[in-house]
Amino acid sequence: MLIFKLNIMKTIILGMAAFLFSLNIQAQNKNVKSEVKTTVTTVKDSEGEKKTIKTQEVQEVQHIELKDADSNVLNKEMKETPVQVTKTTEITANGITRVIDVDRSAYYNLNGKKYQVTADQGGYTMFFPEGKKAAILRKTSNNNYIYKTKNNTSFGYFDANGNLVLETYDDKTDKVTVTTYTIIKQ
Repeated sequence: MLIFKLNIMKTIILGMAAFLFSLNIQAQNKNVKSEVKTTVTTVKDSEGEKKTIKTQEVQEVQHIELKDADSNVLNKEMKETPVQVTKTTEITANGITRVIDVDRSAYYNLNGKKYQVTADQGGYTMFFPEGKKAAILRKTSNNNYIYKTKNNTSFGYFDANGNLVLETYDDKTDKVTVTTYTIIKQ
């Protein structure tokens, strides 16, 4: 009976040692840099004052690797490894929070006029240079946008350069016109 209890204790001790050793092996050394930027935007228009809170988190993770990990040298040099950048943007408007992958809020230029696109609870809102609401953009299931003004509805998307491209169908001429709002890089 005593041998049985010793075997059980031995098994428990070895199991705990194996568990602690495996935790030590799984720990990875990495450099992590995280930056959170919160922007509060208040827009006054004919419908009143609306406040939008945008929180952007940028996290950079770099795994630490040594050049000569097997050498007996005490101070070892780090090997250059790629930095993985993750960006997360949360927008809170009218008490509703949504997470977006790429924030397209920016200023855009069309025919010498500067338009502002800001994120809202359902997508984006575009404002004229004088601050009046020009249009809304609503995301579709295939990562494109429906662009809606008082008189027009267009199909829109953001090209590889970040420009807003609108395609509008004219039923009188049976043609599609393409309008490109060029992003203003700051």
